[in-house]
Amino acid sequence: MTLKDIAAVAGKPGLFKILKPTKSGVIVESLDKKKLKSVVNASQRVSILQEISVYTTTEEESVPLKQVLLSIREKHGDNVEVSTTDADALRAFIEEILPEYDQERVYTSDLKKLVNWFNILVEYVPEVLDPEPEEEEKEETQEEVSEKEEAAKK
Repeated sequence: MTLKDIAAVAGKPGLFKILKPTKSGVIVESLDKKKLKSVVNASQRVSILQEISVYTTTEEESVPLKQVLLSIREKHGDNVEVSTTDADALRAFIEEILPEYDQERVYTSDLKKLVNWFNILVEYVPEVLDPEPEEEEKEETQEEVSEKEEAAKK
C-alpha cells in the first residue's frame, strides 16, 4: 500500500483505504481496528495523501506530505509525543521537522491533522512510511540493461 491508496475525507475523522470506485463515488475502509466500509459520494471532498503537500517559503512553495512524514519518522521514530491541543507545541514541532514551512498558510488545524495522520499510518500501515524501494529497483534494472548491452556488443 502507498499514499496513493489512502485518503482523508472531509467531515470524517481519521484516514481511509480506498477500495474501489462506484458510479456515485468511492468505497473506502477506515484505517482503524473497526475496518468499517462506507461509500463516499462524489459530492464529498476526498483528498488522496499522495497529492497533499505542506506550504513552504522556499522557491518550490511546498513539500510533499510523504517527505514531511519521512522527516518526522527520521527525527522522532514511530512515537510522536506532541500535544495536539497546544498550538505552540505544534508550531515548535513543525519548525523542528520543516523549518521553512509557511507560518501564514499552515494552520494549527493542519498541524493537528499531520500528527494524527502520522500516528494512524505508523499504527495501521507503517510500510507507507518506508523509503521507496521502487526507485532503487529501477536503478538496478537500468544498470542490468547497460550490462546486457555491453555484453551484446562483445
